[in-house]
Amino acid sequence: MQRRRFISRTAGLAALGGAIAGPLPAAFSGALAATGASAVQSAVPSAVPYDWRSVPFGGGGFVDGFVFHPREAGLLYCRTDIGGAYRFDPKARRWWPLLDHLDKADADLMGVLSVAVDPNDSDRVYLACGLYLSKEVRDGALLASSDRGRTWTTHPLGLGLKIGGNSPGRGSGERLQVDPWVGEVLYLGSSQDGLLKSTDRGRSFQPLALPARHVSLVLIDAASGAAGKAASRIYAGSHDQPGLYVSDDGGRSFAREPGTPAMAPQHAAMGPDGVLYVSFAGGDAGQAVNPGYASRGGVWKRESRGGRAVWTEITPVKPGQGLQGFGYSGLDVDRARPGRLIVSTIERWVDGDDLFLSEDGGASWTAIGARSTHDVASRPWLADYKRATRRPDPMGHWIADVKLDPHDGSRAIYGTGYGVWMTDTLAAATRTPAGRVEWRFEVENIEETATLEIKSPSGGATLLAAMGDVSGAAWDDLAKNPSAGLFSPSNETNRSIDAAELEPRVLARTSDHAPTGGYVSVDGGLNWRPFGPSPRQAADARGHRAPTGLVAVSAKGGFLVWAPERQPAMWSRDKGRSWSRSEGWPDDRSPLLAPIADRAVEGVFYVLDRAQGRVLMSTDGGQRFQPAVDGLPKVGDWQDAQLVCAPGRGRDLWFALPNGLFHLPAVDQPMQTIKPVAEAWMMALGKSAAGAAYHAIYVWGRVSVGGASPLEGLFRSDDEGRSFVRIGDDLHRYGRLLSMAADPLEHGTVFLAPHGRGVVVGKPRATT
Repeated sequence: MQRRRFISRTAGLAALGGAIAGPLPAAFSGALAATGASAVQSAVPSAVPYDWRSVPFGGGGFVDGFVFHPREAGLLYCRTDIGGAYRFDPKARRWWPLLDHLDKADADLMGVLSVAVDPNDSDRVYLACGLYLSKEVRDGALLASSDRGRTWTTHPLGLGLKIGGNSPGRGSGERLQVDPWVGEVLYLGSSQDGLLKSTDRGRSFQPLALPARHVSLVLIDAASGAAGKAASRIYAGSHDQPGLYVSDDGGRSFAREPGTPAMAPQHAAMGPDGVLYVSFAGGDAGQAVNPGYASRGGVWKRESRGGRAVWTEITPVKPGQGLQGFGYSGLDVDRARPGRLIVSTIERWVDGDDLFLSEDGGASWTAIGARSTHDVASRPWLADYKRATRRPDPMGHWIADVKLDPHDGSRAIYGTGYGVWMTDTLAAATRTPAGRVEWRFEVENIEETATLEIKSPSGGATLLAAMGDVSGAAWDDLAKNPSAGLFSPSNETNRSIDAAELEPRVLARTSDHAPTGGYVSVDGGLNWRPFGPSPRQAADARGHRAPTGLVAVSAKGGFLVWAPERQPAMWSRDKGRSWSRSEGWPDDRSPLLAPIADRAVEGVFYVLDRAQGRVLMSTDGGQRFQPAVDGLPKVGDWQDAQLVCAPGRGRDLWFALPNGLFHLPAVDQPMQTIKPVAEAWMMALGKSAAGAAYHAIYVWGRVSVGGASPLEGLFRSDDEGRSFVRIGDDLHRYGRLLSMAADPLEHGTVFLAPHGRGVVVGKPRATT
């Protein structure tokens, strides 16, 4: 892999030498009222236009639902559990993210529990949004668009009503439906507040009489309505009161549908002949399945015989006991061919999840996996990921949903825990005994990795990213999928990545799945070797794998400090071959304690002791930490706080804190308040502007521009914080950021790691 030239930054640092010798200097004063930056000058422009785009990796997260518009060919939406919703462009074969406009306060709305379209208005689309169900999180909301997701109106669902887009049971659905006859009528199955109905296009909702609280799906029988008259027959499934329920009076009353199993309905569809098909899954009592916990399941259909409704089980393969147990989830019907349907298993861990296709209403089935090929060539990480699984070409795990294109029954799409597969050749599965179904990984511009930390080193790769579930990678070319720079194997959770500032060939990363907790590279990431033995606890009290936490590499790469989550830190003097406990590490077991290497002086490390409002420093490679800066505000785990060390000179420290941005330029200088910054949630330092004496400063937070009231967004300063320009815009806010970095070799380039949106790069817009 061609890489950026390795840069040496030791010039001008000779006076600082190597590791600091002798006694530790007296603790710095933390007086935040000390000299600060001057006020912003009115001549400074208020904004610099930026272009924002995803850095290509491809998928990497759970895609749990799809909705085709029933009348407009090619109009397709998908939902994800943490990364928002997307609309598909069939001509470009590319997905467009729809929720990048969400700000920090609305970040939880990136969790999308359900999607609905108006059958009679192809421009209208609705999303039921929220991440979690605890009382501390943001209340859920209905998002409504009348222009296919280009713009949105947010309708709060009411005080205390939560939507669990990333909670157990999220793979079932759809829970949100628009009446096919009266577009003002919507039904919403909530995560813990029962079934709701709106008669004003989602502006307000009223509860209905369904006895269940956790609704798994909603289906409207279009045949029970007429032009101008809303449908009267509504089906609803439940996780907490497992079973299928039906109402024949528009939701005023519900009854259990006799003849159906006491399991949670996962998906349901009405065939063109009026036959109703439902997939079911169940687990232990009190547990919502899909994903997780599914140990039994089946597929059933309801048809009319002699004027009465009859339910029949048509399960393709019945689950076994114990480890052989699994459920059924995805289900769809061919709108043009009665009796043709497709279903998916969920959590069939022993034999692997599969799709089954029937042409005769479930009397017989064809297993699709044995007749499938999957093209992984376009995504090198996926090829590596599949090599790490136990079967040569598995269909994928967590197949929560599968859909047939209502305008072309040979086209199908299904989601997995790591992305989307699409085919145009489904009909080949039943055409001949040797027919092959060819699947392509249709994830162009779906970037849903949970990117936990990013760095832009001083040489070598342009970008390093540690990712959940898919390991991560090093990019040399930001326009191409990484290949030689993959962090292999690509089926691990990497939590942290760092590079030595003055010797960027030396890298370290942590991995929850690595037997020793991490890896070291001494050639810029081309080759990796595992950490040596250490005194860390590899499992928690319940026997679960313990998160491996954060790692820092010293300026010249001779020392590492590693802080496993909620455990004491360790240090290494031999590039990770052996580890010892660090002395003086904070007693607080916060998962957010992060070791930070000095970027100019070898062997110096820092940690922001959030609970005590101080900084501890080590001058001996991480062996001992002692107080160095005090008087900082105490910060809880629920608050944003960050310590950043600038390259170029020793102990040049920046503090992004809930009450602003602060700078401690050197040991003999006072703390400076960066006055334009009201709140600093995250920051990064990058290459200085032409003619500027100091690094460019990037801030995610609330900042005053031109002396105006502080605004939320992304900002840059080229004059050491005296003034800022806005570089973000209202369409690119990305909810919540998990990490941030700036390019040290290219001015203006900044990298973001939003929650569930991969990596985003921003560059100043080219002007003519």
